[in-house]
Amino acid sequence: MKLSKLFSKTTKNISKKAESKNHELLVRAGYVDQLMAGVYTYLPLGKKVLEKIEDIIREEMIEIGGQEILMPALTPYENWQKTGRWDTMDDLYRFTSYYSKNKVALGGTHEEVVTPLAKKYILSYKDLPKYVFQIQTKFRDEKRPKSGILRGREFRMKDLYSFHTDEQDLNKYYDKVIKAYEKIFKRFGLGDKTYLTFASGGTFSKFSHEFQTESPVGEDTIFVCRRCKMGINKEIILTQKECPKCGKTDLEETRAIEVANIFKLKDKFTKPFKAIYLDKKGKENTVLMGCYGIGPSRIMGTIVEVLSDEKGIVWPKEVAPYQIHLINLKESEEAERIYNKLQAAGFDILWDDRDESAGIKFQDADLLGIPLRVVITEKSLKSGGYELKVRNRTKIEILNEKNLIKKVKDYYAK
Repeated sequence: MKLSKLFSKTTKNISKKAESKNHELLVRAGYVDQLMAGVYTYLPLGKKVLEKIEDIIREEMIEIGGQEILMPALTPYENWQKTGRWDTMDDLYRFTSYYSKNKVALGGTHEEVVTPLAKKYILSYKDLPKYVFQIQTKFRDEKRPKSGILRGREFRMKDLYSFHTDEQDLNKYYDKVIKAYEKIFKRFGLGDKTYLTFASGGTFSKFSHEFQTESPVGEDTIFVCRRCKMGINKEIILTQKECPKCGKTDLEETRAIEVANIFKLKDKFTKPFKAIYLDKKGKENTVLMGCYGIGPSRIMGTIVEVLSDEKGIVWPKEVAPYQIHLINLKESEEAERIYNKLQAAGFDILWDDRDESAGIKFQDADLLGIPLRVVITEKSLKSGGYELKVRNRTKIEILNEKNLIKKVKDYYAK
């Protein structure tokens, strides 16, 4: 992609309403555009990042047996009434159809849809366990949307739902999801700062688990055990004052962003929908259920909050919109040639072909945050090739075409 042809542009101007790093940098770099409070357009660069985040999540959900579906965002009143959440879920968007006069809600969560759906296909113990997931746009009527794409009224969410014969099977799969989530956050470059955190189970169970990424802008206060990478949410610290793993009490208080949560729902939703199965003896039993959420758009914002530096965004290589940011200073013919060569070698490249100063090009490259920068100058060509630099490192190498391609391949192979 030639930068001169890109739909969006970088900007120095930023809304006075920008109260977080991710809001400021993503808007300035042209990844997103704010339409209104809590609602954003994902521009071409932002859409590529979001899709890569979702692809990683999708891969890991399939790896643990998840089958992907897509449920409606428009959901019927009757289902919410059956679980009692039509009147109790304070951030549910509710309205009445102008034509049919039916009450409907925009999905902020999908237990009321997936449970009766699963009931249609789960009849016997032979049909269990089952695991289905979706990645979808969700809607919640947040009283005060804030912190850029970390807390919006419209956002992306991955829901995984599991269905089981008994608690032993539910617990076994629950632990498998925890391991999958840990792998996901490692791939996002957030593994060192993300803690499996004990939290309130609400109306579902005594405890649930969250994945909390340490950050000063986080809305939650957690107490962490640095040795075990475990955390406890402040809301339950009175009932759980020691590390759940090692038992130590020297927990450290910190702020964090909740990027995922998992619940053992048990029969919370299967019971009101009468989702039952027949066991080996022909006896009716209630299906047990687990749910596992993770927010792709919130993760995108968290990556920017946690990994960016004073110059701009620093994308992990697995989610960056492009693999190489190519910059040429006047040497346009050679830039075109190496651009085509790198593309032929299988790399995804953003080429800054604009007629701008070196200063502007380098500033924009830092702001955009693509992992590898290749620079072509008269000096570099006389020195034997092209400058190669990793976004958040100072070292610059001069490499010929063959070694450049090898170096880039090696970087992305790790």
